Amino acid sequence: MNPTRREFALAAASGLATTAASAQSGKLTANQIVDRIQKNLGVPWKTPTRDIFKAGDPETVVTGIATTVMSTLAILQRAAKAGKNLVITHEPTFWSDADTTKELEDDAVYRFKADFIKKNNLVVWRFHDHWHARKPDAMLVGLAQDLRWKDAVDDSMRVYRFPETTLGALATDLETRLKFRALRVIGDPATKISKGAINVGSTSQQVVVKLMPEVDVFIAGEPREWEGPEYVQDAVAAGQKKGMIIIGHQVSEDPGMRLCADWLKTLVPEVPVEWIPTPDPFNIGRRA
Repeated sequence: MNPTRREFALAAASGLATTAASAQSGKLTANQIVDRIQKNLGVPWKTPTRDIFKAGDPETVVTGIATTVMSTLAILQRAAKAGKNLVITHEPTFWSDADTTKELEDDAVYRFKADFIKKNNLVVWRFHDHWHARKPDAMLVGLAQDLRWKDAVDDSMRVYRFPETTLGALATDLETRLKFRALRVIGDPATKISKGAINVGSTSQQVVVKLMPEVDVFIAGEPREWEGPEYVQDAVAAGQKKGMIIIGHQVSEDPGMRLCADWLKTLVPEVPVEWIPTPDPFNIGRRA
């Protein structure tokens, strides 16, 4: 039920053949690319929205597009070096959901980052609300693909069956294959598991309480410790064979921005598109 990466890209490109075929050689501005995204997204464009330009001049001619889950300075530096001056980010650029900067004008980190964007002629546009609004949600699809979970129980792409293993074995597999440096696990590593739920990004108490009773393990993005994680701790203490693996906000949504790059390649063939992955930003203090 879970589409492969190629199948997802093909499905996402449905209806875009005419656009791609008629694409003319020439220069596109960031505004023109966003306009094309809005017209071909497949869901109504709603305002107000987080999905607006965050930095740079929207009339800048685009030499390349980089997609990323979070436009950190390191990601912006990699994009500039690769000649990708339109950065499409899923999460904020200046450390708050609204990217408000008035109180940051005298902050040294803000000045350095803003100056880098300006000096390198970068444009940053956030693509959050409407990318999640597509069905299926590419963020869930991408994470399931990285987990190698294919047997979804329904079209929500949140709950999956998989060959029986243990919580500890799954955690070890994720740590090795996805190059985690600070993976967090709740539950007995020996707990047998064969059905799991996923949630990307911020993971509310409501979604954990709703799905945890029907699965063995919950792969969470970024839950508050006194909400979903505490619920799972209490379930384990009550004798239930449950587990949770917390992988972090960035890591959980990073694969979805890979699919975003795949989709944009079909939509904007005039310019090169690259997904810039965001590695696990945390470590346990004993290794780099």
